[in-house]
Amino acid sequence: MTKVTLKGNPVQLEGKIPSPGDKAPDFKAIKQDLSEFSLKDYAGKVKILVAVPSLDTSVCALETKAFNEKAAGISGVTTLVISGDLPFAMGRFCSTEGINSPNLVTGSQYRDFSFSKAYGTHIADGPLKGLSARAVFVLDKSDTVRYVEIVPEITTEPNYTAAIAAANAAL
Repeated sequence: MTKVTLKGNPVQLEGKIPSPGDKAPDFKAIKQDLSEFSLKDYAGKVKILVAVPSLDTSVCALETKAFNEKAAGISGVTTLVISGDLPFAMGRFCSTEGINSPNLVTGSQYRDFSFSKAYGTHIADGPLKGLSARAVFVLDKSDTVRYVEIVPEITTEPNYTAAIAAANAAL
């Protein structure tokens, strides 16, 4: 099992983290309108998969807003932000924060955890058990993993510059 920390305390993750060059595993998540989507729905696009525990935390909110600003305008790139929030809360967050880009989609894994388990970000213990650790994956148009960042401390932001560079390189 992979370990990260939450405020300095070790947290175990379960699932296999895909490596660059691997075929990205499919997953299901729920949009704000309660419709289900999967990775296959974004075939032929470069994708930035952003795993966050909850949009209702300051770091997750900052991260989602940052990817909205930095990636939403890149033609051919779709950012999928996956969290444990209910779709209603995700909708309220996006509305409040002015996130309305068609290139940024929020997805909830409240019905199943296929994303966090398939991508190795599922928190197995500690106070956030059942949510996803913070991570970023960039997939090319054929769903090959091109970039992986498992953020070692859940309360810190990812490397936006590296993720955006990987997305641009995958175009």
